[in-house]
Amino acid sequence: MKKPTDLGTNRTGVLASPVDSKKTAEGAASTPLVDDGGPIDLAMERSSWANDAEPVGSMPLPTSIKGAVKTTIDMVRGHHPTVFLDKLGERLAFERTGVRLYEALLIKLDAAELHEGGPTRAEIEQIRDDELRHFDELRAAMESLGGDPTAMTPCADVAGVAAAGVVKVLADPRTTLSQCLDALLMVELVDNDAWVLLAELADGFGQKEMADRFRVALADEEEHLLLVRRWVNRGVTGQAGLAATPARPDQGHPANP
Repeated sequence: MKKPTDLGTNRTGVLASPVDSKKTAEGAASTPLVDDGGPIDLAMERSSWANDAEPVGSMPLPTSIKGAVKTTIDMVRGHHPTVFLDKLGERLAFERTGVRLYEALLIKLDAAELHEGGPTRAEIEQIRDDELRHFDELRAAMESLGGDPTAMTPCADVAGVAAAGVVKVLADPRTTLSQCLDALLMVELVDNDAWVLLAELADGFGQKEMADRFRVALADEEEHLLLVRRWVNRGVTGQAGLAATPARPDQGHPANP
């Protein structure tokens, strides 16, 4: 077997061995449960744990007097600047991971059987460099608000867990370039929406220059999304022996409101 789509020895489906699969189902049905509780009991137990559980981390204290004063003023006005800082921390973690993902994609590219319309080294390197520049923008934004860009905020923690699966896909030596691009498409879709929200938050907290910079980053991310969509389309249709369909430029978010 040369490619994952080649016919091989996969026997995971029940139809591969109807007799054995029937015995497996019968055995499962006849095995007594350790606990007689059903899905309703399980849902109630999970709900109980969710009500009592501590949150995923907490926000660090401001690192400067200026940041502490601004945070206090915003809170007196009824705003919650820690929400903004939490989302900045999330983007910081996400963009840092993005740099590493595209570094890993370069390794996949070197080992891949390239197809027409697929990614080039220059295109991947450009996206990687964009992600690194976005990281620096976010670091500066966090520092300007009195935050610590090295702190792991709660949303950054959750984003790291969510992205762990994509990191595993890119790091697995068995995965193909096309499979890795499928995983990166999920990342780029999330990234686009997240930058839209971050720019709106910056506007809401009176950070117009910051919001403008975030929308420049959003324009970069929109281009990344279009490229990855095109690569995925060309790769899969090419492997299937079909003509590629055009990418869908109408999807995504405008760089400016």
